[in-house]
Amino acid sequence: MLIVLSPAKRLDFTEADPALPATERRFHEDTGSLARTARARTVAELRRLMGISDDLARLNRERFQAFDAESLDGVQAAFAFAGDVYEGLKARELDAAGLAYAQDHLRILSGLYGLLRPLDRIQPYRLEMGTRLKTRRGTSLYDFWGDRISKCLNDDAEGQAEPTLVNLASQEYFGAVDAKALKLTVITPHFYEDKAGDRRIISFFAKRARGTMARFAIDERIERAEELKRFDRDGYRFDKAASTDTDWIFIRSGNS
Repeated sequence: MLIVLSPAKRLDFTEADPALPATERRFHEDTGSLARTARARTVAELRRLMGISDDLARLNRERFQAFDAESLDGVQAAFAFAGDVYEGLKARELDAAGLAYAQDHLRILSGLYGLLRPLDRIQPYRLEMGTRLKTRRGTSLYDFWGDRISKCLNDDAEGQAEPTLVNLASQEYFGAVDAKALKLTVITPHFYEDKAGDRRIISFFAKRARGTMARFAIDERIERAEELKRFDRDGYRFDKAASTDTDWIFIRSGNS
């Protein structure tokens, strides 16, 4: 079983303990090519492409200008993000055994890096998967990555106890996984808030729950997706009646 998460816009590049292991990212040449393409864009172009402020566009142009595709420096991916998902994951609190499990079972989708393992070192960046950055492969990052991410997930799943992919990523990011090339069964958990019988997905809570479920899988050393139905943290419970074989519904009360 593999689990996929989205990255986060918020970054935390506080250096982790240098004694912790780190690995070299994959898709080295692809990442370098994307960085060179982005580096050629002006502040105004990046602002329009990313839908961000002038200040953020200027910051990210500076990041791309400084980006060194050959460098092995950086912070491990699981420690580098600080959004809602990663507040649920709490990666900096994992011990060595937990990090080893995460390295084998957890993957992070990335517009710039394609697919990251938790201990892959990365540099500061912002490049959302939905960005329509024109490259030699097409007009978007979905075109750029094509079937590469799916093929890598297939390879990473070899030797796993179960050929299943648990999708805890956003729709924007999971859209980069080519369904035709993917050889794994995909299960997507959904997290609902129930208030007086009114069930709805609230983005803030759902994002955190995705990270919390990933952390649950790490703590429990889960090898088969079926075991995730036991997920009960933060008041969530699996709703069998509302679920299908591939879309699993988890509900909690009183938070909306």
